[in-house]
Amino acid sequence: MHPRISRRAGLAAVLATPLALAACGRHTVDPPAHVTRAQIDEAMRQPTELDFWTWVPGIEKEVALFEEAYPQIKVDIVNAGQGNPHYAKLRTALRAGNGAPDVAQLEFQMIPSFAITEDLLDLRPYGAGDLAPQFVDFAWSQVTGTGGEIWAIPQDTGPMGMLYRADILDAHGIEVPATWDEFAEAAARLREADPEVYLTNFAPAQGAFFAAMLWQSGANPFGGSDGPELRIDLTSPEAERVARYWGELSEQDLIAVDPDFTDAWYQALNSGKYATWIAPAWAPTFLTSAAASTAGLWRVAPLPQWEAGQQVSSNWGGSTSAVLATTRNPIAAAVFAQFINTDRESTDTMANEQFLYPPTKAILEDPAFTGQQLDFYGGQEVNALFADISTTVAEDFQWSPVQEQVYADFTATVGTAVANKADAVAAMEEWQARIQEYAEYQGFTVRPS
Repeated sequence: MHPRISRRAGLAAVLATPLALAACGRHTVDPPAHVTRAQIDEAMRQPTELDFWTWVPGIEKEVALFEEAYPQIKVDIVNAGQGNPHYAKLRTALRAGNGAPDVAQLEFQMIPSFAITEDLLDLRPYGAGDLAPQFVDFAWSQVTGTGGEIWAIPQDTGPMGMLYRADILDAHGIEVPATWDEFAEAAARLREADPEVYLTNFAPAQGAFFAAMLWQSGANPFGGSDGPELRIDLTSPEAERVARYWGELSEQDLIAVDPDFTDAWYQALNSGKYATWIAPAWAPTFLTSAAASTAGLWRVAPLPQWEAGQQVSSNWGGSTSAVLATTRNPIAAAVFAQFINTDRESTDTMANEQFLYPPTKAILEDPAFTGQQLDFYGGQEVNALFADISTTVAEDFQWSPVQEQVYADFTATVGTAVANKADAVAAMEEWQARIQEYAEYQGFTVRPS
């Protein structure tokens, strides 16, 4: 058993699971306080094979750059799925004690759930701390543990903005809303002018969107959580105003409440049923294929603000490269995770060929990237707008170590309430109660924030 696991009395229930029991007999790295440059150079000269689990299409190009720089290291790429299938297979391999990769792609919100079970390698001894200045602040904070650990290297992000149909708003004399009050007024005017069109859609099962709304509002539901102590606050004024806002829009039939990423949703985007999509920086590229028939009609603006004159955003999506604690090649794996996410040619490829929105300042400040004028958005420099938005994302937002359950409970409570035009604020209390019950069953000590 890893020596630190035995000190987790607060996670007794978790430690009774097959995952924790398997961890007792598996190999894990006990990282040194510091790895010298000479040790790194020596390790990178040794014939080594790394397994890398990722869902990014075309990542072979970035891997080839690494292998060219370090000819003795070979990287086997495995696409084990995306989202829940990827994480389920990863946890199965970790529980079995074999078959886990050296490096795995993890979304930001999943880092705490793998860190709490000590499945991630702290990358500080391998020089990762020196990389912080290369990344936008909020992205780096997302991979940093409460004790200063560096659990992963940022790969891409999703700062939030608002995609809107300029033709629809112009046709009805509606200005682009700069505040959420203006957004609600615009929603009412548009519904009155054209009953076939909604200003936007609220997807009842999209917990990631709602989390981004909480983040922008200043809510931090799991802020202050540390290890086995989980703090939950979904009833703060900042959280409740988000639930009340979207609940009231739904009650008045001013927004659609359709499931997203379905055939009907794609058809709605193409037909003009929604005049805006509150969405992250990866959405503009996605929309060019999802709503190809609407090319040239869309524009992008910052998120509406709760207070006029503010510039506050949040994040939806984005991922990292994390080294698993079970790796037999910690130095090579750590160097690989750092290389593909900081090497200029590698990050250029991610940004301009795979269209992953970059977290590195070098790309975000490069006119060759920010100055791209996109025909789909009427020649607008969309990348530049989101680069500015990246600097307005709060850095202190924390995720729960049971985030998958958090999202499931959102759908069953708040998402359902908004869709059914029920009391969304009351649903926030139910959401919190469900998370608390689940977390306590898993062995966490839950405390109010």
